[in-house]
Amino acid sequence: MDIKRLDHFVITVQDIERSCRFYHQILGMQIITFDNGRKALRFADMKINLHQVEHEFEPKAAIATPGTADICFIVKTHISDVLTELRTKNIPIEQGPVPKNGALGPIESIYFRDPDKNLIELANYR
Repeated sequence: MDIKRLDHFVITVQDIERSCRFYHQILGMQIITFDNGRKALRFADMKINLHQVEHEFEPKAAIATPGTADICFIVKTHISDVLTELRTKNIPIEQGPVPKNGALGPIESIYFRDPDKNLIELANYR
C-alpha cells in the first residue's frame, strides 16, 4: 500500500455554525455544504468535515467527542506574522512560538484552541 495524502478528517463539535465562523474568520478556511446540508471546511486540497455532537453521521469515530482533536497545520505565512494576526483577532495563545518536530523535520509552532477546545497548532518548517 502506498498512501498518497490526507483527503479529509472529521471533528465533532458542539455548534457547527460557530465552528464554521471560527475556522473561516480565524484561519481563512472556505465553508462548503455537501450531501444535503452537511458542512465542511476546505483548505488547500483537503477538508475538515464537521459532525454535530449527538447527531453524527455513520460511520463515525467510536467515541465522537468535541475537544479531542489535536491538529497541526503548516502555514505559508511566517510564524511571527501568524502570531501577530492571531493576537489582532484576540485569540489566546497557549504556547509559542516554540520549536517542535513535524513530519518532515524541525518546525516552529504556535498553539491555541478552537471553540470546542480542540488544540490547533500552526507551524512553519525551519
